[in-house]
Amino acid sequence: MQPITDIETLEQLYEAAVPASLTKVVTRITPLYRQWIDASRFLVLSTVGAEGTDASPRGDDGPVVRIIDDQTLWLPDWRGNNRIDSLRNIVRDNRVSLMFMVPGCNNVVRLNGSAFLTADAQTCASFERKGRQPTSVAVITVGELYFQCAKAIMRSRLWDVDAQSATVPTAGAFLKEQQASFEAQAYDDNYPEYAKSRMW
Repeated sequence: MQPITDIETLEQLYEAAVPASLTKVVTRITPLYRQWIDASRFLVLSTVGAEGTDASPRGDDGPVVRIIDDQTLWLPDWRGNNRIDSLRNIVRDNRVSLMFMVPGCNNVVRLNGSAFLTADAQTCASFERKGRQPTSVAVITVGELYFQCAKAIMRSRLWDVDAQSATVPTAGAFLKEQQASFEAQAYDDNYPEYAKSRMW
């Protein structure tokens, strides 16, 4: 297998970029992008750091981010597993990318920009939910924003429940694979109730 090691070789394999894929890029949150982002309850946050790259799912029961102005978003860090891989990366390298998804919609909105973290008490308190607050908030500045064409989601039939026929491992099964004595079934059975009190 021969790796491609230079840009010229790579570009010779492809036709020129579709013009609309370049002209659709904006550098601020327009009214229509605001509408999409406000509807998105799920995104993937991508970062890069000394240990490499990281992609982390983020979700909420309402808008997953708060739009502050046409250049700025706030992303609260709700309770998780405390690995803080993405957060470490942001502290060391402020480049971020976000992919906003809306269930049932075949397009994806992509944002490339920069971020910093804050634990400012007033900012964190503004997200208070059920007596809990995020530990920190990522303040994200838009560099570029654009929608991704629908082909990937159409090909994968991501939102088509009838297409989801594959049997996949559970979280408990993944843990048991690394530790044979782990009680996978009990973990999977109890997790939904366990998670209810730890969403925020």
